[in-house]
Amino acid sequence: MPLFDLIRPTALKLPIVISVPHAGTEFPDDIRAELKPGVLPPDDTDWFVNQLYDFATELGIPTLCARYSRWVIDLNRNPDSTPLYHDGRVLTGLCPATNFLGEPIYQDERTAVSAEEVARRKLLYFEPYHQALQQLLDETKAQFGRVLLWDCHSIRRMVPAINPEPFPDLILGSADETSAAPALIMQALQVLGSGGYSLNHNHPFKGGFITRHFGQPAQQQHALQLEMSKQVYMDDQEQHYDELRAGRIRTLLSQTLQAVGGM
Repeated sequence: MPLFDLIRPTALKLPIVISVPHAGTEFPDDIRAELKPGVLPPDDTDWFVNQLYDFATELGIPTLCARYSRWVIDLNRNPDSTPLYHDGRVLTGLCPATNFLGEPIYQDERTAVSAEEVARRKLLYFEPYHQALQQLLDETKAQFGRVLLWDCHSIRRMVPAINPEPFPDLILGSADETSAAPALIMQALQVLGSGGYSLNHNHPFKGGFITRHFGQPAQQQHALQLEMSKQVYMDDQEQHYDELRAGRIRTLLSQTLQAVGGM
């Protein structure tokens, strides 16, 4: 099975690459066999985010979407498992052994995946995704002289283990304004803020490994992460894709990408 889906437009029209690292739902048979009964599908999947952004092809933007679940390996964590945050929130590792609630996902209730198994999964799943992402960025930058990586995520409105308060609709992460040029960040915030959604910048999410690693504005390679509450494009129970809600945010996302891509 392919590790990811690469959706290429017929022609590159904007200096943007889209990454969707957490919408994957597949499991290798060996890993699936070790999971506890009833834990699938993972609740912390970024459900339907690849569908939400499928308009990007018409804008001339390539999209890279992971096929495998973040429980196999989390493509947005530091490859050395160094924590991304230090504020007391529950953190899941590069190869999670628990869900966001801190509950074990494996039958043997292991608290960590072995170093040997982590190394194996990094080689098989992590490195190919990031190599493909860098190749897309290089190709796009070669055509336009600059490139923006837009990393796409979603989360339940309430995850007390991470944040005691409900999340806002949208959270733009710029790694404390280091992963992209100030003008790009301000333009993204301006357009996103015009759509009637609640919007935060860098709190409580500032971007994960992908944003921090690939965001190199001095090299004309910029990166931003957009986290959104699932209720923005799903029903109130965060179970099903809502065409009306999704259509509204898709319009704003399209406007945002065209605005930052045209700078």
